[in-house]
Amino acid sequence: MYQGRLEEEKARLEAELATLGRRNPANPADWEALPPEGEREADPNDTADLMEGYGENAAILNDLEIRYNAVLAALGRIEAGTYGTCTAGGEEIEEERLNADPAASTCKAHMQ
Repeated sequence: MYQGRLEEEKARLEAELATLGRRNPANPADWEALPPEGEREADPNDTADLMEGYGENAAILNDLEIRYNAVLAALGRIEAGTYGTCTAGGEEIEEERLNADPAASTCKAHMQ
């Protein structure tokens, strides 16, 4: 049940990440933001708009990448047979918590 949800979220996140950036050629586990599509004019106002758009893309990409890595880690815990066990204290993660966030790595007591 959770693996399917995580696989779906992974695919959705990869698609979203690809609209804002690309995999870093030097580190394929990392994503780097790309400037928004548009004409490359020499006008300073256009350049400022382009840089602002890049900053927005970078911020959104960062949030997506954090979630993407959490989903990958959860899938890794499924593969390792440790899924559903709190990584902070070893307790079982509550089903209610996993239903709300299948990528959760801690129980309610160890939530950050």
